[in-house]
Amino acid sequence: MNPRTSGLITFLYYEDLERAAKFYGEVMGFELTTDQRWSKIFKVAENAYVGCVDGSVGYHKPNPAKPVMLTVVVDDPDAWYEHFKAHGVETLNEPHDDTELNLRIFLLEDPEGYVIEIQKFY
Repeated sequence: MNPRTSGLITFLYYEDLERAAKFYGEVMGFELTTDQRWSKIFKVAENAYVGCVDGSVGYHKPNPAKPVMLTVVVDDPDAWYEHFKAHGVETLNEPHDDTELNLRIFLLEDPEGYVIEIQKFY
């Protein structure tokens, strides 16, 4: 039997931490649960968090290549799409159905280019 886990934090590294924190707090609407000045942790869902880290201090450094995608599972991708439009956030595509994967989905980028996938499973 494996030891239990109690949650997950995905850390992303930024040149401009305040800009990223404003995006995740104000636009995404995630609750700031921990502010360590150089690291800000936002609650996405029960026991799921995203951490925004000042890349000049954190373990990793910001990189123009962003090989990480943050997927946020939602109840209504179309409502999220309208929410982003109302906040002046451009998306990479519009909500659409992926029948092969049984998803309704669209993509956008955060302020420093991390791709965020908004999706709902059918």
